[in-house]
This record gives sequence, structure tokens and C-alpha cells, in this order.
Amino acid sequence: MALPYPVIGQWFRRPGGTLFEVVAIDEDSRTVEIQQFDGTIDELDIERWPDLLLAEANAPEDWSGSVDMEPDDFSNGNNNDLPNGYHDPLAFLDRI
Repeated sequence: MALPYPVIGQWFRRPGGTLFEVVAIDEDSRTVEIQQFDGTIDELDIERWPDLLLAEANAPEDWSGSVDMEPDDFSNGNNNDLPNGYHDPLAFLDRI
């Protein structure tokens, strides 16, 4: 059963199996912007939303579907090789 209204950040699955996330809702133009798992951005009319027969879905565990990178590109396989400050975003701020 389709949801009566889209929710930003919620993942959905179409009947054919296509997975996508709602990334924006424009009340003025009455559209819903979605991003498919492969990174494709699309726009749907809010009025068509109930007719799409969507099912809520969990976010994919492998979020790299929309990123054109191989797992080896993140590191050389050793998570200890991350640059200094990588885990602390405040480490990159200038200190006074």
C-alpha cells in the first residue's frame, strides 16, 4: 500500500524492485525529488505519489551504489591508514 505523503530521508522500493530515497519536497511546484540507489535524480508529481504502489524500505547497507568508487579506493584495506584527524572533523578547523 502506498503512503499518503512522501517523507524526506525515507527509502522506498518500487514494484519492479528499484530502490530510491526521497531527498526533497517542493510544496510550491508540488513535486518530490528522489535519488535512486545508483545516484540518478528524478522528480515526481505529489499527486501521483499514492498511485505508485511504493513500499517503505530500509536504507541499503552498501551506501556506495551512488558513488563511483571501489572499496579499495577508500583505503588500502587497513582502516588504521586513515589520515590524522579523519575521525575528528573539528581537527581541521583553524585554532586561534
